[in-house]
Amino acid sequence: MKSIEGLIAVLDLEQKNENEFVGISKTFGGPNVFGGQVLAQSISAAYKSITNNRILHSLHAYFLEAGNLEFPITFIVKKMRDGGSFSTRRVTAMQGDKTIFILAASFHKSEDGYEHQRKFEGSIKQPEELLSWDDMLEQLGDFLPKPLKSFLEIERPIEFKPTFIVNPLDQKDLEPYSDVWFKIKGNVTGLDLPLKQQILTYISDYNILNSTLYPNASKANFGNTQIASLDHSMWFFRDFDLDDWMLYKTESPNAFGARGFARGNIYTRNGDLIASVAQEGLMRPFKK
Repeated sequence: MKSIEGLIAVLDLEQKNENEFVGISKTFGGPNVFGGQVLAQSISAAYKSITNNRILHSLHAYFLEAGNLEFPITFIVKKMRDGGSFSTRRVTAMQGDKTIFILAASFHKSEDGYEHQRKFEGSIKQPEELLSWDDMLEQLGDFLPKPLKSFLEIERPIEFKPTFIVNPLDQKDLEPYSDVWFKIKGNVTGLDLPLKQQILTYISDYNILNSTLYPNASKANFGNTQIASLDHSMWFFRDFDLDDWMLYKTESPNAFGARGFARGNIYTRNGDLIASVAQEGLMRPFKK
């Protein structure tokens, strides 16, 4: 996928009946279906059952099995409740007779209320000052470890610019924080909020587990550790535009027992808090 048009095509599910939808997969650089893809497709399926203009405000999901890129995914939507203010849906993702993913999502009608948000603190480099993943590949490609170079060579509909580039050859422990700017490639004018939420959810599965490795970076890296998303939760707060850079700030409070926990906030460039994310991931050192 070179641009947003390719991602939107992946999120456009085929409807089989009232509660059943089918989607295809595109690689993100790994051997299995990307977790962000199945998350976003599940939201797409759930939204197709919402007929009262309610908007997604939270989701909670579990990754149960690795998805196979060669086979379509069937999404089965169950209407759990339609109350006076909230609607709840459960989505089950299947490949054949295997359940690979489950999601619960809640939708809320538009209401007025009190407001506050946490601002991000301190100065941070702007995206114009930073190298993107594409820039890193172009300028450093011959010096990068082969797995990292192969990962960066995959065409993606999003441009990422980390505020700090970790040198994989400089093996030292780091603070458990990661700040990454991101921007959509392609025309994003006229997208409605449900579709923007699906795109943001897709992006939210990138980069979040990086901060779980950093405190052990002297011995742990993506080459010697099995890493996979175990669960994913997300809360949406405000409408937003995708035509400018956005900032994904993540931190990892804990890693233990071959699992790492991370949480993050997604901001617009002017500091509006759009969404919060939490994820636990598998961090299993490969046995020699």
